[in-house]
Amino acid sequence: MVQIKKVENGKDLKAFIMLPFSLYQNDPNWVAPLIGDQKKMLSPRHNPFFKHSEACLFLALKCGEVVGRITAHTNLRHNAEHKDNIGFFGFFECENDVEVARALLDAASDWNKAKGRGSMRGPMNFTINDECGMLVDGFDTPPMIMNRHDKPYYQTLLEECGFAKEMDMYAYLSHKTEMPERIDRLAAAIEKRTGVTIRSIRRGKKERAEDIKTIFYVYAKAWESNWGNVPMTQEELEHTTKELLPVADLDLVLLAEMKGEPIGFCLSLPNYNEVLKVMNGRVNPITIIKALFAKRKISTARVITMGVVEGYRGRGIDTLFYYYSYKSGLPKGLHTAEFSWVLENNTMMIRVAEMLDAKVYKTYRMYERNIT
Repeated sequence: MVQIKKVENGKDLKAFIMLPFSLYQNDPNWVAPLIGDQKKMLSPRHNPFFKHSEACLFLALKCGEVVGRITAHTNLRHNAEHKDNIGFFGFFECENDVEVARALLDAASDWNKAKGRGSMRGPMNFTINDECGMLVDGFDTPPMIMNRHDKPYYQTLLEECGFAKEMDMYAYLSHKTEMPERIDRLAAAIEKRTGVTIRSIRRGKKERAEDIKTIFYVYAKAWESNWGNVPMTQEELEHTTKELLPVADLDLVLLAEMKGEPIGFCLSLPNYNEVLKVMNGRVNPITIIKALFAKRKISTARVITMGVVEGYRGRGIDTLFYYYSYKSGLPKGLHTAEFSWVLENNTMMIRVAEMLDAKVYKTYRMYERNIT
């Protein structure tokens, strides 16, 4: 018999956060998140998501033991932006038991139905700018920063519970020790033809703040028609900046300009999952020392977001972004890059990734189910 319990106190929250540590304890490719970061993400006091939307956390228990977890949440800004009536679920983890999975997903569906939602989509933790999509292919390598790692049986559990694919999102992998001459020539030709310049954001505190404002202006313009995209609130913008700046390499934060006008943005992050891997979710003197050594050896990066404003697409600016990301990353020892995620219907980005000899090595899937 499966019991579903709402998370109502600190003990419940600890069980919710710690469940993956037992589920994945024998999976060498799982990367533990920092426990403190998880507490903040799930806290209405710390996460600006809760300023405009709400969530409910559930645990599944069997014979008194926690065997699954899920969140049900609204995203009122998504529904307003896309004229949808969708509820969401996230943070799904479960033992290989369809009875447990069904109880969790039904609890999340019932919560969303009570909010007046007509369908439920996920996993999404909590927004499109957070970890989202369930890994359905590519379990043999660890995830890169801000991406999920899941159990191979999750796909079967969700589909047995009536969920169907809504969208696949690809992660492309590219490995280079030097830039091919043909890409050098291509980048030079694009720059000459378009007059576009690519630069990293500035170091000075005032100038950097100005560039960050520009970046989010471009971000809002470039992604305004993308599937699932929701513009960030000012509080979310400030929160995201605060979270990402400590792990960002400013040489890998790029702006595209034409005649002084910002027209594109690209963010690559060193893959700090290589650091988190040695910390096992905890911050203490020993893990800090391990982290410092691991940080020096980071050899991978994730191109986490890239966009070009409408009217300037199809001119090769995306190619320039990848080119300059590699040109900045290679001297730092960043020889392997993940481009993710790329929507399955984004033919332009798929062509660019393939031109750079990148291959799909992971697939993340968004699922949906009617709940009326």
